Amino acid sequence: MYITLPISAKVELWTSDIDGGNKVKIATGERQEEDLLTLNWAPDNFHLSFSQGSKLYIVGADGSGLRQLPSMAGMTISNAAWSPDQKSVYVSAVENAEYSNTIWKWNEGSNPEKLVEKCGFAYDIDPSGKYLLALFSFGEKTGVYEVSISERKYIPLLSGVTSGAIFAPDGKSFLYAVASRGEVAIYRQPWKDGKVIGTPQVALKVPFTFPLNYGGSYDFSRDLSTIVYVRPGGHADLYLLSQK
Repeated sequence: MYITLPISAKVELWTSDIDGGNKVKIATGERQEEDLLTLNWAPDNFHLSFSQGSKLYIVGADGSGLRQLPSMAGMTISNAAWSPDQKSVYVSAVENAEYSNTIWKWNEGSNPEKLVEKCGFAYDIDPSGKYLLALFSFGEKTGVYEVSISERKYIPLLSGVTSGAIFAPDGKSFLYAVASRGEVAIYRQPWKDGKVIGTPQVALKVPFTFPLNYGGSYDFSRDLSTIVYVRPGGHADLYLLSQK
């Protein structure tokens, strides 16, 4: 899923196959403070979530079944992660001007409940459904954190990391990207039962860079077979109009 800007005042949310085929326009909005925002895919690889300001939506990749979820106290939505059984959605919502996030839990047929306050925004959930990975992207708390769903608290895992992390398919490690001069490395951090094990190791390195934070967008598959990224061009198209 991705956002396009067809004209200066409009934004559109689209889905496509990984090779760019079978494009479907999901939603259209006006370019303003409440821009459309892509969030996350469901475990079935068909349903997805997106937001527009404080409004949170789920929909099929073909545009079917669009519906709005209950409001998270009117807060601006920043991300969402689906539980493995797809019965719950963990929603991150900005709670103040300092961009601290509250994580909410929403179950089908019930109102959202507040899980943890003043946390980073949730990126992923482990295969057991017990822990979330969250990110503080700037400030004194910058780094990857773990949220225990049962205990409703968060603890730091890796300090200084500024990009989000996702669990590997087997749930025994998590992955995150780090950009340096001329390359991007994806690290694997071993993890078990809520604890990191040993030190992170490079799992994949690509010989070019792309933005990992604000101003860019990227994603990679859990098996590291595919990377999708935006490379900002900052260019304008020049046309020639000839009069006959």
